[in-house]
Amino acid sequence: MPIADITIIPIGTETPSVSSYVAEIQKVLQQNEGKVKYQLTPMSTLIEGELSDLFDVIQQLHEVPFTNGIQRVATNIRIDDRRDKKSTMVGKLQAVEEQLNRS
Repeated sequence: MPIADITIIPIGTETPSVSSYVAEIQKVLQQNEGKVKYQLTPMSTLIEGELSDLFDVIQQLHEVPFTNGIQRVATNIRIDDRRDKKSTMVGKLQAVEEQLNRS
């Protein structure tokens, strides 16, 4: 299952804070919960799902700042698409924890 790390940067906001935009993005993710799983982090949002669903949801997320009056948006996307075995956000964390417990 592909996992995407996405950061959406609204350019030209009135203040340095972007938490209101992040909150609006999380609302869009909540509306897509059947399509993708997601996890907010302090610096980005992780989403997992079928690749076509990821691209659909990413496009929706990219539009959020525009619908809130921003005229320029930079979106960074990093996708981990492992095809030799099933991979999930939870599974990746568990693999690291197992390695830590071996030490």
